[in-house]
Order: sequence, then C-alpha cells, then structure tokens
Amino acid sequence: MKTTVIIGGSRGIGKATALNELKKNKVVIISRTSPDFTHENLIHIACDILNDNLPDLESVDSLIYCPGSINLKPFIRFEIEDFKNDYEINFLGAVRAIKKYLPFLKQSMHPSILLFSTVATKLGMPFHASIASAKSAVEGLVKSLAAEFSPTIRINAIAPTVTDTDLASRLLLRNDRMKEQMKERHPLKKYLNPEEIAVMASFLISEEASSMSGQIFQMDCGITTFRV
Repeated sequence: MKTTVIIGGSRGIGKATALNELKKNKVVIISRTSPDFTHENLIHIACDILNDNLPDLESVDSLIYCPGSINLKPFIRFEIEDFKNDYEINFLGAVRAIKKYLPFLKQSMHPSILLFSTVATKLGMPFHASIASAKSAVEGLVKSLAAEFSPTIRINAIAPTVTDTDLASRLLLRNDRMKEQMKERHPLKKYLNPEEIAVMASFLISEEASSMSGQIFQMDCGITTFRV
C-alpha cells in the first residue's frame, strides 16, 4: 500500500482527494485544521505550512499540495503585500513541501508530485492579477522540475475553473443567481465539484499516468478551450 501525502487535505479539493485515495492507499494529511472524517489508513498532522517545520515521515510515494487563495479585486486596490501573500501560499509553500519531501520521494518506486494552478493563467480575467501571477509561477515550477527530476519523479498540475468549495461559496457562488450565472459562463454549462477533481488527481499520481509529466491539465468546463 502506497502513502499519499496531502498538504491542506482537510477541506475542499484536498479532502475529496484524500477520501478518494483512502480507497486504496495510506493518506497523511498535513494541515492546520483537523479533517472531519476518520479512517484506519488516515493520519493527520497539525501543521501550518507557512510557519511551522514540516514533519518527517516514514515514506512518501506521492505528494499533493492543495493550499490556495482567491484574492480578487481591481489592480489599483492590490497592495504589494497581497502579491507577496498569494505568492507565499500558492508557490513558496509548494516549494517548501517539495524540498522537504524530495529525499523521501526519491526512495519510492514510482514517486509523483501534483500541484494546482488555475484557468486564470490562460484566460485573461479582470481582478485576477495576483492569483494568476502566483499560479503562473506554479506552472513554471512544474515544467522545470519535470525536466530536472526525470525520469525518477513525475510532477504535474491541475488547473481547475471555479469549483464548489467553501472558499468559492463565500466569493463566487454565494447564491443561486451567482451559481446560474457561473454555469452560463462555461460552454459545458457547469462548474466543477471537488470530487471530479479528486478523480483526476488520483489518476495523475497513479502508475496509470506513468507517461505524463510536466503537464498542466485544464479542467475548465470548456471556458479556456472553445465557445458555443
């Protein structure tokens, strides 16, 4: 049984991925808040990725970094600290996690890393200057490390569109009207739920995806790809 380490796995996409991975693997969740579920193959370690030292682990076969932010406002209202904070959460946190667990991953038979980007890096969107910049750095990291770590460690990223998480529900999906408007913006007339991203995440870290590395997978409901 393999060990999947999920940074920020207590809520949203991380939680859905943890639940999916627990069907066949051991899961270590590293997060500030405790998950609201238990399992015999689940370990939770309380840790603030930005401020605490990450724990040593016995083994790491796959590393998934989930923490992110939705910081949307006009550019004129952004402070330099906003850009720094988004970069810290989305990019530097991932770098810290990879640096910490790289020696453990090198000991695995089929190691893999999965990060998260956003459709806003491909589709110019107003008010997204900070988060799109931070996630663009994530995409650059994925491509660079895929080349550097090959053929031993694979690394990919998922770039989702709006996803029905607690974070999005406070900003983009606050009521039924906003939900319907969001569906209409997408050619497939839907937005994402965490469970379908979890399926993709589990696939990308599995041996079934052994030929895929350095890729940014758009889960965009068509919004960056086509118009109908």
